[in-house]
Amino acid sequence: MNAKISIRGVNKHFETRSGTFQALRNINLDVASEEFLCIVGPSGCGKSTLLRMLGGLETASRGEVRIAHENPQRPLTSMIFQQESVFPWLTVEKNAAYGLRVTNTWIGRESEERVTYFLEKTGLLQFRDFYPYQLSGGMKQRLSVARAFITNPEILLMDEPFAALDEQNKMLLQQELGKLWEEFRSTVVFITHSLDEAVLLGDRVLVMSSAPGHLKQAFDIPFARPRDLLDLRQTNQFNDLTRQMWELLRNEVQQARAQEAGRVSQTGARRHG
Repeated sequence: MNAKISIRGVNKHFETRSGTFQALRNINLDVASEEFLCIVGPSGCGKSTLLRMLGGLETASRGEVRIAHENPQRPLTSMIFQQESVFPWLTVEKNAAYGLRVTNTWIGRESEERVTYFLEKTGLLQFRDFYPYQLSGGMKQRLSVARAFITNPEILLMDEPFAALDEQNKMLLQQELGKLWEEFRSTVVFITHSLDEAVLLGDRVLVMSSAPGHLKQAFDIPFARPRDLLDLRQTNQFNDLTRQMWELLRNEVQQARAQEAGRVSQTGARRHG
């Protein structure tokens, strides 16, 4: 496999008031160039921490993360978060162009045409002069997707970008993201809690354990693209695959809940000690 991302022996711990918390344990992973990789796991398993390492926002306590930067003319990574990350003082058009401006890759008419192209692709062209307060939550996330693709990053990092949306907007954005990725083929690492979403979008789905997070199993996704979630849900293969993933996750989710309850209990005991 032509590895775009190579992770070897990565561990991550944080120092807290109650002591050392280990978020990740012995992560070994290769992500191929142009692969769409989805990662699922219980809350607190280190998914977002791993993603932040890939984006350069965290460093490993032990181990190594290597990323191949193949084209210095392209940004290496672009990141989309669950929370709205648009700038309220900029119009839709200026928000979309922000990445090009801040990286000094704005080149006049060609960049203007690129912004227009992606605003049209995400259904925002007619709102180009609007400000974020005039947009719905779904529109703001479409703007975040457009802004990420406009910079043409080699790697797109997405941390539960559709989790806060209603089901209808979520399904529309999943379809739009899938179409954009098929056209531009950035390498994508996508964090989600939704097994349906992971199978719909991913070439491969990784299941993580509860903290300290490690990789339990990888699933290759056999469905041809383009994919439609409603059609997939009608197939035995889709249902069998998501059932296998859930069987792996069930105990991990229960363990994560028990760990969280234990931490809350310890905190309460210290406060009243």
